[in-house]
Amino acid sequence: MKKDIFMVREKKERLVIGLMSGTSADGIDAVLTRITGNGLDIRVEEQAFLFLPFPAEVHERIIRVAGGSYGGAEELCKLSNYLGQQYAKASVMLCEQAGIATADVDLAGNHGQTVWHMPKTAEYLKAKVRGTLQIGEDAYIAEALGCPVVGDFRVRDMAAGGLGAPLVPYVEYLLYRRTDKTVALQNIGGIGNVTILPRDCTLDQVTAFDTGPGNMLIDAFISQMTEGQKTYDENGAIAAGGIIHKGLLGYLMEDPYLKIIPPKNTGREYYGREYLDRICEYSRAQGIEDVDCLRTITRFTAESIAYGLRHFTGEYPDQLIIGGGGSHNPLILADLADCLPGCAILTGEDVGYCSDSKEAVAFAVLASEAVSGNCTNVPSVTGASAAVVCGKITQ
Repeated sequence: MKKDIFMVREKKERLVIGLMSGTSADGIDAVLTRITGNGLDIRVEEQAFLFLPFPAEVHERIIRVAGGSYGGAEELCKLSNYLGQQYAKASVMLCEQAGIATADVDLAGNHGQTVWHMPKTAEYLKAKVRGTLQIGEDAYIAEALGCPVVGDFRVRDMAAGGLGAPLVPYVEYLLYRRTDKTVALQNIGGIGNVTILPRDCTLDQVTAFDTGPGNMLIDAFISQMTEGQKTYDENGAIAAGGIIHKGLLGYLMEDPYLKIIPPKNTGREYYGREYLDRICEYSRAQGIEDVDCLRTITRFTAESIAYGLRHFTGEYPDQLIIGGGGSHNPLILADLADCLPGCAILTGEDVGYCSDSKEAVAFAVLASEAVSGNCTNVPSVTGASAAVVCGKITQ
């Protein structure tokens, strides 16, 4: 029997799948969680996790569409439905891995794939509009699992005057806050984003914002440098062979985005092809070797994170917990330790969580909270005029 939203709402314990494909567009993170309770009483147990990589041609197509000038209505329609099928496939594979039937799943939360994010107001048809677009049709997931799916989380916050991001801080507040330490959680995906939880904080004391590029520029440069032979710098091994070019680093640190006071967020529309082209143009003019340019870009990720923490946080964190793909890059971790003396640099595993599944878990929690009727944005973070329940339900 297929579950509906009313059946799920009555359950005190739920099996919830979280799905996430990020700015790097490298594949789908799928996590199965057991969620008990809601709000401050919530308990989350991770049951299983898998990563379903996108084939190279799919990755390339997403990147092109997310560039803003490729494709049209037909392309978006095809890509959204294709991705919906892939999210459904990942969900079924996850159930098989966990040894459960798809009918056992109560709910799914799907972030979808961001292809455009426009937090600043633009003139359009004699009106002023802002917006965000995540694609990947939720109906395929609902059909595969036979349960409700909550998706398209960001637009509700934007309608309330917010930036639509970041949304993960609400979950981080529920799961990571401490009474004795100021904790910062830094996700390093395509974009870097940080949440600061002051010791013994309330929700309205939480600060969060996008710090700048995470792996996006590193991945794009390594792909160009190796003529497509590599799509990322595994363990920072190639960058480790270079030296930091002080002139290039100084040039990068003049990036106007870094100096914007939060609330703020960014994405591929800013740190995309044109941004990388400017870096390459500067490097060529200065005669900088490719490996030194890569090393400097890697350092820039750490320096941009440190800049945000030094300038836009009320309290210097006692610990910085790294999640996302960047948590596997020892060079970035070492650079962060160098940039943030006195702050313990940890990964999710150091505190009992999985670095890779963190954001997928967040959207499982956001889906469960939405079904419970709880507001899930943080106005002090997004700039929204009010707390609202985020997400659209497909059943």
